Amino acid sequence: MARYPGVENERRFGRRDLCAAVASIFRACGMSAADADLVADSLVAADRRGIHSHGVLRVADYVKKLQAEGVDPRGAPALVSRAGGALVVDGGNSLGQVAGVFAMDQAIAAAREVQVAFGAVRNSNHCGALDYYTLRAAGQGMIGIAGTNALPTMAPWGGVDKIVGLNPLSVAMPVAGRAPLVLDVALGATAHGKIRVFAQKGEPIPDGWAFDADGRPTTDAQAALDGLIQPIGAFKGIGLAMIVGLMSTLLSGAGYGLESGNMTDDAFAGRDGQFYLALNIAGFEDPDRFATRLAGIVADFEASRRAPGVERIYVPGSLEADIAARHDAEGIPLNAETLRSLVAAADACGADAALFATDVP
Repeated sequence: MARYPGVENERRFGRRDLCAAVASIFRACGMSAADADLVADSLVAADRRGIHSHGVLRVADYVKKLQAEGVDPRGAPALVSRAGGALVVDGGNSLGQVAGVFAMDQAIAAAREVQVAFGAVRNSNHCGALDYYTLRAAGQGMIGIAGTNALPTMAPWGGVDKIVGLNPLSVAMPVAGRAPLVLDVALGATAHGKIRVFAQKGEPIPDGWAFDADGRPTTDAQAALDGLIQPIGAFKGIGLAMIVGLMSTLLSGAGYGLESGNMTDDAFAGRDGQFYLALNIAGFEDPDRFATRLAGIVADFEASRRAPGVERIYVPGSLEADIAARHDAEGIPLNAETLRSLVAAADACGADAALFATDVP
């Protein structure tokens, strides 16, 4: 562990040590070793790629869900039905990562047989960053697509009632000779967790991210948390978010919108829904030719002319891949507030907090 150069109150951690320490917290909450390792890996993977809004700052929330809010630490997902490539998965009220990996792996296996498989998930919970699942499919030579409902943080365009979630969408594709192309975006201007990071640091959020509770644009992080996230693309973002939410819930019977909870009372355990889609490239095209053509498209994209002051053009996922490589070499940075939350989470379930407690400002 070392001080994060040039940034106050942040520390760096090796990926393996961080995974082990976080997994020990989940084991202390009653999760199996395998499930604890999986959830810890998913959160650390997000931090490794610079997606701190879906990283280990979520541990304290997850501990609360497991200890007091009804999420089953021993919940076991199961395949309810399969009709060709149509799969319905019951998440067993497990943490969403446990259900998500099960569902995506089931979809990948089915896609090897029928080329396209869609896993609709119910009885699930918060599943973290979606690229964790779509990259799993891309690593198997497939196109991975995933979506999830989220607690409502947006209003219908022109409204002020929180009834639409950010409902993120991710797509990943294999590229010859380099990391996969992967898009993972919430359909709001930002993720709720990113605003939390700004609030933790006491810093203003960028203009265009949020409205206050009365629908006025704001850069105050706390006013944004109490208010509304702005959608991407105005009414188009709201429409897309609604569609992803519907696809994530209605096919499996999961809770849509306020049926899964709200930002005041939190999520209702076991009401989340997701979908995990695997497309077997070999069922459409030679996989090597696909990956090689995509590599050429990516190269053309990156080599296109830049606007003044722009040093580099990034394809989806390449910035995160660069950040991951840097964090592999230098360690994963966590801020002091996240470290304090990890200490509190460890203390709450009797786990060892030594790694996080050392040198916390």
